[in-house]
This record gives sequence, structure tokens and C-alpha cells, in this order.
Amino acid sequence: MMGYAAAMETLSERAASIREAMQKAQSVTDGMVSILGSFDRRLSALETAMRPTQLKTHSMRRAHENIDKTIKAAELILGQFDLSRQAEAKILRGPHEDLESYLEAVDQLRGIIRFFSGNKSLQSSVGVVNHANSLLGKAILKLEEEYRQLLSAYSKPVEPDLLFDCLPNTLRPSTGSPAQGDGSGLKSSEHHKKSLEPVVYHPPTLIPSRILPLLHDLAHQMVEAGHHQQLFNIYSEARSSVMEQSLRKLGVERLTKDDVQKMQWEVLEAKIGNWIHFMRIAIKLLFHAEKKICDQIYEGHDSLRDQCFAEATTISVGMLLSFGEAIAKSKRSPEKLFVLLDMYEIMRELKPEIDIIFGSKYCAEVRESAAVLTKRLAQTAQETFVDFEEAVEKDATKTTVLDGTVHPLTSYVINYVKFLFDYQSTLKQLFQEFGDDDTDEKLASLITRIMQALQNNLDGKSKQYKDPSLTQLFLMNNMHYIVRSVRRSEAKDMLGDDWVQIQRRIVQQHANQYKRISWSKILQCLSIQGSGSGSIGADGGSSNSGVSRAMVKDRFKTFNLLFEELHQRQSQWTVPDSELRESLRLAVAEVLLPAYRSFAKRFGPMIENGKNPQKYIRYKPEDLERMLAEFFEGKTWNEPKR
Repeated sequence: MMGYAAAMETLSERAASIREAMQKAQSVTDGMVSILGSFDRRLSALETAMRPTQLKTHSMRRAHENIDKTIKAAELILGQFDLSRQAEAKILRGPHEDLESYLEAVDQLRGIIRFFSGNKSLQSSVGVVNHANSLLGKAILKLEEEYRQLLSAYSKPVEPDLLFDCLPNTLRPSTGSPAQGDGSGLKSSEHHKKSLEPVVYHPPTLIPSRILPLLHDLAHQMVEAGHHQQLFNIYSEARSSVMEQSLRKLGVERLTKDDVQKMQWEVLEAKIGNWIHFMRIAIKLLFHAEKKICDQIYEGHDSLRDQCFAEATTISVGMLLSFGEAIAKSKRSPEKLFVLLDMYEIMRELKPEIDIIFGSKYCAEVRESAAVLTKRLAQTAQETFVDFEEAVEKDATKTTVLDGTVHPLTSYVINYVKFLFDYQSTLKQLFQEFGDDDTDEKLASLITRIMQALQNNLDGKSKQYKDPSLTQLFLMNNMHYIVRSVRRSEAKDMLGDDWVQIQRRIVQQHANQYKRISWSKILQCLSIQGSGSGSIGADGGSSNSGVSRAMVKDRFKTFNLLFEELHQRQSQWTVPDSELRESLRLAVAEVLLPAYRSFAKRFGPMIENGKNPQKYIRYKPEDLERMLAEFFEGKTWNEPKR
């Protein structure tokens, strides 16, 4: 019990201590609350006392800010007035002294107009804007005149020599200008010859590079002022004249179909050759350079740029293409085929550049005209093929080659065919124009038909000869010329080995026919078959297989007469190919000389033992061989015979 009481007493003491501590804490808390409350009342009183001062300070700050803004606005306005005076002074001095400063003043005027137009609350705004607009209008008129004078001063026709210097070396004229003669001044560009030297064109500088930025800035100011039409008129008037005069200096002329028809072929051929060069020069150099300066002057104004370029070049392009049209529409003739192909080829070559340089919608007519000319040249060339084939078959020239040599028609047609192969790629492009996909087959068919037409015509011409052996010699010569020419050209691959072999057999057939017709009769004189079996009678000769001396004499006389006649006539005939000539002589000698030797050996003694043997046995085999070597040499005798 005593232990429990002690514990309770201890707890009571601790509880009393805690109550005492809590009472002290409460007393401290109440004191702090009292102090803080006192501070709060004092701060509230202070804040109330300072509020009027704070309001005055805020008002003063806002007033200062407004004053700063007003001062800055006034300075800006005064600055604009100052700029206006400066700009006006520059404008009044004109653009000639300092164009760049003048253009800067125009920009300043525009800025002033924008500024005061946006500050219409200012009393002076309307007056300033009106004055600036008036000044700007005068400035633009001066700029327009400056643009006109500057462009005109640097718009001079391009001299031909300058254009020639811009060409690749292989296309430069050798001497003089093509406009000064028959075109011989231009280097002949043999068809499809490849040069190891790269083909590089260097378009000329039509307007100095230092002038172009000025023209650009002037044009830009005029566009800003809405003077599009004035720009268009000034540019097209100045530059169109330059393009046209440059081409005329070069030698380009506008010709009609009637003009073309009246020209001699040599003159026309030279003009066509020049035209092909002129097309290259115009497209790759002149118009290319014009497009470049037009792009620079009107950079950023695409529509106006395209319109100006189109107007500046349309007349010149028309002048160039009109010549091509006149040729394409003129009367067709075989000799025109290759120049037509040349013209077609240059139009094909230039098409990508034409499409780029004249690519805008305003140049659509130029592109269309070029495409129409290309198509028309192709059409005319194709029709000329047909004409040529018909002309070859129906050629009725009275020219007869008296010596049986190669006819001019044959060499003409073969050369024509060779040239066709020089134009293979062009021809294949042309065939594709008309939907022929198998161009090799088309070309082979064309060549085959021409060859057949030639053979048909030669057959007809061979019938003009009265001597049938000369007919065969003529056909042999011409067919051999055809075969030899084909074998040495690309036509061999196109026509094929079978065609060549067939024609060679035809040549051999004509050679065999010639031998049969020319020599069968004389060979019969040297044959003892059918000569009878009687012995030599009253003249006292001895018997030799029943052949009489008189008969032998007659045979020798007949042989001499026939051989001399053949020698007289056929030494005037011609076999122009040396190999064929020797071959034909050898073929004759191989049958004639053995037959003569045999006859002379067998029957010669019958004559030699008689009177005047040389009267009958005129020739030794060696003499005949020497005389055979004179056959087919084309010699001229007093009385040539057909």
C-alpha cells in the first residue's frame, strides 16, 4: 500500500509541474498576440497615411512615359519631314548624276507616303501625302525615260564576228562571213563526223553585266508604280529591233516559196547550208543570251518577263522559220532530200533548247511553229523518197553510154543510197514521226525498193543497144558496180548476204551471156565438127580428116574478119572495173586461144605449104592474146559503132 501511495504522489507532482508550464506558455502567447495586434494597428495607420503619396508617384511616372512617347513620335515625324526634304532634293536633281541615290530617294518617298497614310490623325498628313505622291509621279516618269535611254544605249545589233567567236571551233567560219558569198565561208560540217573536241557554245554578252542591275532596279520601281505596259513597250521596241538587225547582219533573209523556186540549185543549196548554221547561232547564242538578260532585268516579275521576251523575239524567230517553211513547201526534187534531212535534223537537235528558251505560255506560238516546221520537213522528205523511187524506175533520159560502161543513173542512185546511210539515225527518227517502230526494217525496205527500181530501169535502157552482146556487157557493168558498192558500204548489212550473192550470180550470168553472144560464132570457125569428110581435091592438097584446103582458107579468112571486127568494136567498149575487165578477158582467152592453137596446129600446115600463107594465117596466138588485152579499154576509133 505504501508503494502505491508513493507512486500516486509522484504523478501528482508531475501533473502540477505540467499545469504550471502550460500556464506560463499561455501567458507568453497572450503577450505576443497583444504585441502583434498593436503592430497591425500601427501598419494600417501608416499605410493609410502613405496612400496619397503613392498615388502621386504613379501619376508622375505615367506622365513621364507619355512625355517620352510624345517626344519620340515628334522626332519620328520630324525625321520623316527631314527625309522628305532630302528625297525631294535628290529627285529634283534628276537621275543622271547619281542613279543609285535617286532610286534610294524614290524608296524613301514610298516610305514617307506609307508613314503619313498610316497617321491620318495628323493635321498635315493629307498635304504631305499629296505632295509626296506628286513628287513620286514625276520621279517615275524620269525613271521611265532613264530606263528607255539606258536600254537604248546598250541595245546594239550583234556583229557576226562576235557570234562566230562564240561558236565551237568546228563550226566557226574559215574565211569571211556567210552573208558575203555562197556560204563557202562556213566550215563544211560533213554529216555525222565526230570531233574529239567538246562542242561548247559561249553565249555573247548583249548588255554589260554592270548595267543589268541598274536596269533591274529601274524596272522594279516602274513595276511598283504600275507602269507594266510602259516597260513592255520600251523593252520590246528596243530589243526586238536588236534581234532582227543582228540576224540580218548575219545573213538571214525572209524568203517565200516563190523566191525559192526561182533560185538556181547551187545558190539555194548554199542558202540552206547557211540557214542551218543560222538556226544554231540564233537559238544557242542570240536568243539564249537575250533570255538571260530578260531574266535578270525582270527578276521577280515572271509574267512581265515572259511577255517582254516573247515580244522581243517573235519577229526574228518568224523570219528564221519562214525560210524553212518556204523550202518545205517548194517543189520536191531528189537533190533536195539530203538538205531536207539536214534541216529536219537541226530542228530535232534544237527542240530541247527551243522548248526551254521559249517555254512560257506567251511563246506557245513559237513552239508550235517550230514543231509544225519539223513535221512538215519530215513529211516533205518522206514524199521525196517516194518521188525518188518513182523517178529512178521511170527515168527516161536519152543518155546512152555508147561503150556499155556504168550509166550515170547507176552511180547517181548508188551515191544517193550511200548518203542515206550517212543519215541513218535521222531517217529512223523521221520514220518514227509517222509511227514506224521497226525503223531498220523500214530503211531496208526503202533501199531494196530503190535498188529494184534501178535494176528495172537499167533493163529498159539495155534494150537501146542494137548489139545484144553490148546489152549484156552494159548490164554486167552496172550490176557489178551496184554489188561492189553495196559490199563496201553499210547497205550490205541492211540488204543482207543473200541479196549480195543473188546479184553476184546475176553479174556472172550477164558475163556468160556476153561470151556466148560475142564469141560463139568465131569459135564455130575453129571447130571441125560438121565440116564434111571429103578429101582435098583438085587443088592438090593432102587430105586431113576430109577437110579441104579451100575450106581451111575460108575458115581462117572468116576468123580473121570476125576477130578484127570484134577487136575494132569491143576495144571501144568499156569495163571500168579493172578486176572485172581482166577476168572477162581471161574468160575469153581461156576458150579462144586453146581453140585457135589447136586449129592452127592441125590445119595450119595445109596453108603454110601453099601460096601467100600470111594472107590467111595472120595471127599467132601471142598476137591474139596481145589484142585481147586491148578489149574493153574504151578506145576511140574513127567510126564508133554501137
